[in-house]
Amino acid sequence: MNRTEHWESVYTSKDDTQVGWYQPDPEISFRLIETASPEKGSVIDIGGGTSRLPEKLLDHGYKRIAVLDISAAAVAKAKRRLAERASMIDWILGDVTEVRQLGHFDIWHDRAVFHFFGEPSDRRRYVELAGRTLLKGSHLIVGTFAKNGPPRCSGLDVCRYDAAGLAAEFSPVFRAVDETSHLHHTPTGKPQPFIFLTLERV
Repeated sequence: MNRTEHWESVYTSKDDTQVGWYQPDPEISFRLIETASPEKGSVIDIGGGTSRLPEKLLDHGYKRIAVLDISAAAVAKAKRRLAERASMIDWILGDVTEVRQLGHFDIWHDRAVFHFFGEPSDRRRYVELAGRTLLKGSHLIVGTFAKNGPPRCSGLDVCRYDAAGLAAEFSPVFRAVDETSHLHHTPTGKPQPFIFLTLERV
């Protein structure tokens, strides 16, 4: 099963409130975005899937929001939930390691996608695309499992990071400007330690 097939299977077999990464309120992501872009700049959410982040951004006055996801099923679910507001979001279907251009955004947000890339070549293409998407002074916010987080998620191995290791993956294109630890609890109550970095395009 390839990467696209895996995530299609996940989103067609589970309710979006049952997946381990579900958050009824993406408070930490929103807070980090708001801190990095108090002027409510443009935001692209990588692997946004069925996240509640886009509507929270709309609720707080963000005008240009895009969601990139590999799963057509996830995008369809999100559009149904948002109903008429779905037209206010730019939906992009694709694999972040294969997309060549996304235009320019002020904020690149990724909660729990980057840590699935075990191959250095995938991580390199990811960083290269982020570098093309963000202009100098713009910000990238990335959240991954921390060093003491689980070694697997959704049946896949993940890479776990501390702040220094995660920052090194994005250097020298980006430099870290802030780090935040967060303990996420899955819908079944399992704790998942995360590390979030905010990085600036240099």
